[in-house]
Amino acid sequence: MDTNSTFSTKTILTGAQMLFVAFGALVLVPLLTGLDPSVALFTAGLGTLLFQVVTKGAVPIFLASSFAFIAPIIASVQLWGVHATMGGLMAAGFAYMLLSLLVKFKGVATLHKILPPVVVGPVIMVIGLALAPVAVNMAMGKSGDGSVQLIAYNHAIFISMFSLLVTLIFAVWGKGVFKLIPILAGVVSGYCLSLALGVVQFDAVNNAPWLAIPNFTLPEFKWQAILFMVPVAIAPAIEHIGDMMAISQVTHKDFLKKPGLHRTLFGDGLATSAASLFGGPPNTTYSEVTGAVMLTKNFNPKVMMWTAIIAIALAFISKMGAGLQTIPVPVMGGIMILLFGSIAVVGLNTLVKSGEDLTAPRNLSIVALILVCGIGGMHIGGSGFSLEGVSLCAILGIVLNLVLPKYKNEHG
Repeated sequence: MDTNSTFSTKTILTGAQMLFVAFGALVLVPLLTGLDPSVALFTAGLGTLLFQVVTKGAVPIFLASSFAFIAPIIASVQLWGVHATMGGLMAAGFAYMLLSLLVKFKGVATLHKILPPVVVGPVIMVIGLALAPVAVNMAMGKSGDGSVQLIAYNHAIFISMFSLLVTLIFAVWGKGVFKLIPILAGVVSGYCLSLALGVVQFDAVNNAPWLAIPNFTLPEFKWQAILFMVPVAIAPAIEHIGDMMAISQVTHKDFLKKPGLHRTLFGDGLATSAASLFGGPPNTTYSEVTGAVMLTKNFNPKVMMWTAIIAIALAFISKMGAGLQTIPVPVMGGIMILLFGSIAVVGLNTLVKSGEDLTAPRNLSIVALILVCGIGGMHIGGSGFSLEGVSLCAILGIVLNLVLPKYKNEHG
């Protein structure tokens, strides 16, 4: 019997292991944005299956909740509600698909010309740093905006710093599979400490049935939310290219040529749009799962199909979804401090690796304006329409890159 066949025990168990690696990050996004973690499990599975269909089952990649959209989702839900936010996210998925067509007909070089590191790097930094106050407030036991003290400060700071410490230990000193699950380790450790301190409420779990259909939410289309959300697709699209290069190196196959970057980008966009149909967060390729593929040396894409099927099955276990929502605010806050800082460092690394002279007036102007407008909370418009945050930064960066002249002594 072929141990790598679709229905072999080894393939199924390896698929379950991949979900274990991705689980902490997968459910963290809906927990932070107020979405349903059970729906996120369902849409991650659905998105991965769609991706496998589009890419002809050639790429061992798992798709799940994208961190890049956390800040925009939180802001959009406050401004226009969950339904309109889902409409905006569906449009962001279509933006991915348009980028895939650009890559197909014009090549990757055109994408890099429109979105060079001097634009993408600071936009990614804004995605991380704009949420820094939310992370700190939650770590201190407050609501994200800091207006309500949900858990006593003394307990909250102890729980959040313990969760952060465990996450750091696993990320820095972890070996093998343990290095791939720092978020999951931090959540579990912080939750256990919270149980010991008596700050976990189980009413929702007790009242939930064992099996139930996830709380699906239909999208609603408002042009304000669409224009707000579409530019956010830029950062994860660039990240997607990096992930495809990484998995190509791991498996010694050039997935940028076969099935082609245009197919993988289109599959990612389709997965994001499909997720918004059900009320789930946008999907993106998961680097930690790529790490697990490298560790296990199992390059069989059928493994990811089982990861997706298991995720969909777990979505219907209602008590598990209710249990995830009992995770106290400080646990998530402690991990968010590291998480959002890490996103900012990815952006900084994008700038550093580009080799651009950041003191050149053109580059200095682009990076400076993106950072200050994004982190400072600049918004343009009124109650009817407003551009702010990552969306404003992305549009500002693209326009400045196209308008400001390049000098001979500058790179690029």
